[in-house]
Amino acid sequence: MTQSATGHVSSTDAGGTYLTVAEVRRETADAVSITFDVPTELQALFDHRAGQFLTVAVPSDRVPHVARCYSLSSAPGSGSTITVKRIDGGYASDWLNTNATSGLSLQLLPPSGHFTVPDPDTDVLLAAAGSGITPVMSILRWILEAGTGNVGLFYANRDRDTTIFAEELDRLAAAHPDRLTIVHWLEDQRGLPSPDGLTSWIDQAHDGDVWTCGPAPFMNLVVSTLGSTRHVHREEYRSLSNDPFAPVEPPASAVSASDGDADGDAARAEVEIDGTVHEISWPRDASLVDTLLALEVDVPYTCREGWCGSCTCKVEEGSVTMKITDALEADDEAEGYILGCQARPTSDTLRIVFD
Repeated sequence: MTQSATGHVSSTDAGGTYLTVAEVRRETADAVSITFDVPTELQALFDHRAGQFLTVAVPSDRVPHVARCYSLSSAPGSGSTITVKRIDGGYASDWLNTNATSGLSLQLLPPSGHFTVPDPDTDVLLAAAGSGITPVMSILRWILEAGTGNVGLFYANRDRDTTIFAEELDRLAAAHPDRLTIVHWLEDQRGLPSPDGLTSWIDQAHDGDVWTCGPAPFMNLVVSTLGSTRHVHREEYRSLSNDPFAPVEPPASAVSASDGDADGDAARAEVEIDGTVHEISWPRDASLVDTLLALEVDVPYTCREGWCGSCTCKVEEGSVTMKITDALEADDEAEGYILGCQARPTSDTLRIVFD
């Protein structure tokens, strides 16, 4: 990959894309917002939906880099900004909080994730704790800037000083008093968030689904308290076990399929990506993503571990099996959506569409 003097690359490959940091804003003592300069030719690639994340290759002396996913806090159409809170013992978050500065070049994968709201005219309820405010802030900003939806926010923190975006939230609440309501839950005053506190909030809130992000105990509390009365969308992050920036080596069966020899144990599939239909031989022991990569088809993917949802697609004909379905909700699966990195064919013929 050849990098230009400005820190951009003229094209992308399996190793991601280099972007230059345009601005670093200190949000709290342990959190920074990092805005990237996205050149015109890459803007379509880095357009994001509210609530998505970027995968960042953080430099390291121990290994070439450490791959981490950080939520975009910016609204769609308002640039590409991630917000990173320093985590105790977290190498990548500490490095970015200490070293991120204007002019720094970082390697990124395009936006990904399904923790998104489909329409800015939708009424939403947002429950966040700590750095879980980051994707929630993207959703909140987008609805207020681009839509007519009402937003109710429950936001838990240790104290006022650790509250990311505290001043901006105050400003937005004053600017949109009829559309934005905020309940700040500060542990130094009220202790940990409680079922009664969440129930009181939801009883006074408007209608709408709940989107929640934060530490697992907080999200578990939101789901257990509100899940019986509201549909709850939950964001989750995991440490990657593979390096999404490294070249992918498809399994031998997928490679043989690309040569027209799948040992007879393969399905025939039509796969539509961006309006182009690919007719493939799909080995039963290979994932759809691996098979398409072996065929040198540009297929969307990030983690290849079944949790980010980047490779979500829809089965219109045929059937598959999947080992991991964490990125899908039950309704998604019922409608035929699958994860390309996990799917193996169980029928002889299939038709699959990537949205």
